[in-house]
Amino acid sequence: MARPVTLFTGQWADLPIEKMARMTSEFGYDGIELACWGDHFEVDRALAEDDYCDNHRKLLDDAGLQCHAISAHLVGQAVLDNIDERHEAILPPYIWGDGDPAGVNERAIEELKNTARVAQKFGVDVVNGFTGSSIWHLLYSFPPVSPSMIDAGFDLFAERFNPILDVFGECGVRFALEVHPTEIAFDIYTAQRALEALEHRPEFGFNFDPSHLIWQGIDPVQFIRTFSDRIYHVHVKDAIVTLDGKSGINASHLNFGAVSYTHLTLPTTPYV
Repeated sequence: MARPVTLFTGQWADLPIEKMARMTSEFGYDGIELACWGDHFEVDRALAEDDYCDNHRKLLDDAGLQCHAISAHLVGQAVLDNIDERHEAILPPYIWGDGDPAGVNERAIEELKNTARVAQKFGVDVVNGFTGSSIWHLLYSFPPVSPSMIDAGFDLFAERFNPILDVFGECGVRFALEVHPTEIAFDIYTAQRALEALEHRPEFGFNFDPSHLIWQGIDPVQFIRTFSDRIYHVHVKDAIVTLDGKSGINASHLNFGAVSYTHLTLPTTPYV
């Protein structure tokens, strides 16, 4: 049976949903995956307004578009992250609040629970997203990182996500983590640890996006073989490794897509 091919709207969240739906239809996609930012799918309004989900569904139906998932990447990032000034740029004001880190974490947790509730109301059974990570900064083990520090990160993941997943279970909705740098799971080993931390509860699985694996040197086929029963959704896009011998996987603090610092001139002859 052919699978529907839908377009994730996260990169176009600055466009009104009416325009985004029309463009997606004109592009020839079977459907649309709505980002929970911009006005594409607003969790607070979907929860508060009786007709919000019905009106959104009618908008998509009129455009001939299916919808099988909504995506909560930005708010999900704030569930586990050590909150700092970067997060204000990606969070709704009512989640950011006064910026107190513990408060931001707590509001993000409640928002993700509400996302499950409105997904059920909207008639989709998958929420894609991120988790954030309290231990991403410990990636390179110097100064030496003790096993207990990593264990604590996965313990915190279970502590915060089990109550979220309880709500997902009540709503008949599954959470699909997009395995990705800066998340609690960013490769095969950490994805296994994430499942173990949650005792393999069925509400938690993965949004398979091979582009985030390829540049890390991880074989996407191995990921599929390892987690074939846990892949709840799939993203597909082009990816290529473009290392040139000047920067590596750690990226040199260059921005996405940048090939050099504009103010940096590398020597053309060896040092003597």
